[in-house]
Amino acid sequence: MALEVGQLAPDFVLKSHLGQTVRLSEYRGKRNVVLAFFPLAWTPI
Repeated sequence: MALEVGQLAPDFVLKSHLGQTVRLSEYRGKRNVVLAFFPLAWTPI
């Protein structure tokens, strides 16, 4: 599912690096959100 420029992202829930549940909709209209995905982030560097 691709989003067009200006479209709202669908709501989702993830675990934070602290283990807390975070929902995208909690931040809608309050803050900017940046998502970063790191493939193979579990590999030791």
